[in-house]
Amino acid sequence: MQVLQKLIRFAQKYSHRQLQKVRWTVSKYLVDYSVKSKDGEKWVENRTKRFIHGIHDAVTEPIRTGHWKAPRLGHDRTAYVIGLYGTGLWYIQTLMEQNLGERSKYIRRRIRFNAGPTSMIYIGHATVRHVSRGQRLPAVTSRILEAVRSGFANLIFVYRHPLDSLLTNWIWWRGYIREKQTIGSITEEYKSTDDFCVDLEQDFGGFKAFAEGKPDFFAAIPGPRFLSFPEFVEETELYLQSATLALRLEDFMIDPLKEFSKIAEVMSVDLSRFHGPLPRTKPYRYLAVKEKVPRFRNFINELNEETKRRIETIGYRL
Repeated sequence: MQVLQKLIRFAQKYSHRQLQKVRWTVSKYLVDYSVKSKDGEKWVENRTKRFIHGIHDAVTEPIRTGHWKAPRLGHDRTAYVIGLYGTGLWYIQTLMEQNLGERSKYIRRRIRFNAGPTSMIYIGHATVRHVSRGQRLPAVTSRILEAVRSGFANLIFVYRHPLDSLLTNWIWWRGYIREKQTIGSITEEYKSTDDFCVDLEQDFGGFKAFAEGKPDFFAAIPGPRFLSFPEFVEETELYLQSATLALRLEDFMIDPLKEFSKIAEVMSVDLSRFHGPLPRTKPYRYLAVKEKVPRFRNFINELNEETKRRIETIGYRL
């Protein structure tokens, strides 16, 4: 109710251009809310939280003379928390909302470039080199990287084993394209890894088309395709060359306090307390899948040498 009252006051006060932002936000989250899912009440609860969060962003963002003006407290630098699809980025956002104190007020679930230092924390998907569906364009990322080099901003990059991301992204995009379903993780969608392996074996042709970035996989939804697997790995390598701080999701499964302390240090936040669960996803699931699905094992063995080299460079094994 409090958010609704703020929305009404916002509508009464600001210009037509600013109201368009609210209209877009409301429409986006209502569409998400209307999508069917197998997760039932749990899914609806998550989507409701996203809806409220989006409306809150639209209403409470500081506005001055018709433009967004980002605040700056003390010597804060703008923080960009970026991860490619399927890397656990929203888990990191939850930890930040629960543990960053006053700074958490400035978290926004989107990527927006600020020319100078601010207290804002932007969280989202973006690419460095390749245009990709669902991720901000390389032109935006280029400006962010320049701000990082100039000392105006910090870039925190979240990643995980790319083969685990690949499996998660395949079922996410397949569900979205076929039935407008969205899922959180393989753990939520399947009762066991065995069940997932059966599905992968039965639809391996679709999986391979997705991994290779075939346009036909995305034919039902107009627009650019998602990253191929080699492009995904390349993007990860490029980010690791430029990030202020790089965080592996697998390390949060071992000691989330230790890993989150690195975020607090970069943002100059006093971490007096910490509350946060372990990630729900299973680490290195691809190893079990490789053993149970021979065609997936062959897919890994047949990766080009450059992709294999990059996977080793970013700290993982096949």
